[in-house]
Amino acid sequence: MDTKLFGGILLIIGTSIGASMLVLPIAMGGGGFIYSTLLLLACWSIMTFSAFLILEVTLWLPPRTNLLSMTRATLGRGGEVVAWITYLLLLYALMAAYISGGSGIFDFLARVLHVKFPAALDAILFVALFGYIVYRGIKPVDYVNRYLMLAKFGSFFLLILFAAPYVDHHKLLGGQPSTLVSAITVTLTSFGFAPLIPSLRSYFDSDIKKLRICILIGSLTPLICYAIWNLVILGVLPRQGDQGLVHLMQSGGSASELVQSLSYFLQSSSITSIAHVFTVICVLTSFLSVSLGLSDFLADGLKVEKKGKPGILIFMLTFMPSLLIVLFYPSIFIKALSYAGIFCTILIILMPALMIWKGRYRKNLAVGHYQVMGGKTAIVFLIVIALSILALGIIKVVFGY
Repeated sequence: MDTKLFGGILLIIGTSIGASMLVLPIAMGGGGFIYSTLLLLACWSIMTFSAFLILEVTLWLPPRTNLLSMTRATLGRGGEVVAWITYLLLLYALMAAYISGGSGIFDFLARVLHVKFPAALDAILFVALFGYIVYRGIKPVDYVNRYLMLAKFGSFFLLILFAAPYVDHHKLLGGQPSTLVSAITVTLTSFGFAPLIPSLRSYFDSDIKKLRICILIGSLTPLICYAIWNLVILGVLPRQGDQGLVHLMQSGGSASELVQSLSYFLQSSSITSIAHVFTVICVLTSFLSVSLGLSDFLADGLKVEKKGKPGILIFMLTFMPSLLIVLFYPSIFIKALSYAGIFCTILIILMPALMIWKGRYRKNLAVGHYQVMGGKTAIVFLIVIALSILALGIIKVVFGY
């Protein structure tokens, strides 16, 4: 077995399957299982195609080139500015969520040891420990991620195993497809692994075959897991009622509230405990992958090596903004989550399509390099989809629906 390829696949899976996995059934609950599965398949197709476009662009340029250099080389300074703003807004927001959720690990340990840590110390310890792993580079992240992924899959399968007997196939029928419009951006971010592609290109020494396999298997696995998870949750929880999926969606329910609903209907402390463990591991794997991509992005943008004093600077810039948000504004990121899908659409769908168009058909950068199939028709179609999703996302944010 190619352990390096296996590790790369796990990095993509770990980036995709995060705490948002538990939120997906809430966002999709009103649409029913069949329609939500179709939405999952559509979003997977869009995000995986965009990931291959990012792979094509990064292969035009020298190794260790990140999204910033890619946009500068293809879209000029204007594209570079948009990439800076969008990438930082998206990933700093995600990092704040992961730090906030992950710091609960130390709060749990403190309760086990019968000691009391200040909430601020929990977050600082989380960043200090797991941020140091990211500071060491992609290899340590890869190795730690492999063990976490094993634990993640173990807890996931246990959840499925314990909850599956409670599935009622009648609850899987029906649904209102119109309610899924608001779930599009949430679903897209659940496949938001594409910023990791430039780092993987360097890790695999530009081996196109391995990179393609890594992207395909790494993205297909979350799709299957999401579909199974939706099958179980939508088959267990009712659509209506105080603890139902529609109520959770309308009240802005979180992953923890979904766990509480499972506990309420299944009356199982085992399922509750496993779900909490699964959530923590999801946060950790996402934190490692996202912060690795952010640190590579900053190093590329500032043109410095992630070693010595410049490496410490990159470390501070990677973690401090999000840590400060958690320390001083612990609830502000909840509002920012509604914008994450918009940032994701700009960065991972619209901009790669524009970079391909400019690089292939205006600057001829693709000559002699790997090209994604589809030609101009596929690129135009992707741009139209991206603009439509952006319009829907902006309407949702501005008008609240």
